[in-house]
Amino acid sequence: MADWGAQHAPAVLAWTLGLSTAFGLLAWNLRAGTPAAAATGALLTASMMFSAATAEFRPWRSALVPILAFMGITSLATRFGRARKERLGTAEGRRGRGAGQVAANLGCAALVAQPVAQIWIADHLGFGFTPGVPFFTVALAALSEAAADTVSSEIGQVLGGRPFMLTTLRRAEPGTDGAISLAGTLAGIAAAAGVALAGTWALQGGPEMLLLSWAGGVFGLFFDSLLGATAERWNWLNNDAVNFLSTASASAFVLALLAFFPTNGIG
Repeated sequence: MADWGAQHAPAVLAWTLGLSTAFGLLAWNLRAGTPAAAATGALLTASMMFSAATAEFRPWRSALVPILAFMGITSLATRFGRARKERLGTAEGRRGRGAGQVAANLGCAALVAQPVAQIWIADHLGFGFTPGVPFFTVALAALSEAAADTVSSEIGQVLGGRPFMLTTLRRAEPGTDGAISLAGTLAGIAAAAGVALAGTWALQGGPEMLLLSWAGGVFGLFFDSLLGATAERWNWLNNDAVNFLSTASASAFVLALLAFFPTNGIG
């Protein structure tokens, strides 16, 4: 993609690489992630920015905006009530997230945003729309889910009291895999809406883009809790695998909605 940009859109290439690098440095400076995590985030950000770039590139109308919204919302949630989380032993490390965690949260969005993946999905699943910026709705759902998952967990540990297991409805200790609380769930739903709204505004999408990406994020949030209460507790999957599959479920949910309720395009 960088090679194509150098030959056909050097200005887009310069903006994309420059802004994604700045994003990685900002994340590192804020201790939101380790150096490796910051580099991973920068690469995935550049990939998504390329995928959603148009000929008339403007930074505030790019995929960088929902990624910044994701980073800002999750960073604030992580810092919220840190003293209580440290007492519970559930606080994130002072160095921030690792590269694996970043890849688990952003990887699916970056994958489904690729033109090759978009064309394959459109051809093999028979959706009646042209790959491009509107298709970023599918990636935006994954980003929304990643924000919802992080925020629901971080806020729930502080404000949610004793959560309950999604599978049994029995009370559990804060931080237990698969446990949810009302406060955490509502916070997660709001976080998904925030990222979906930021992406829809930046990419100039319409109500369908907003509602589909938000719905996908909320679906993925509950799917994450289900995986946490089962596969993760049974040691079949680790947390990074659960996070990646949950973002993938958000994208799959949007694709399923499009399959059952076809439209002439997402806008």
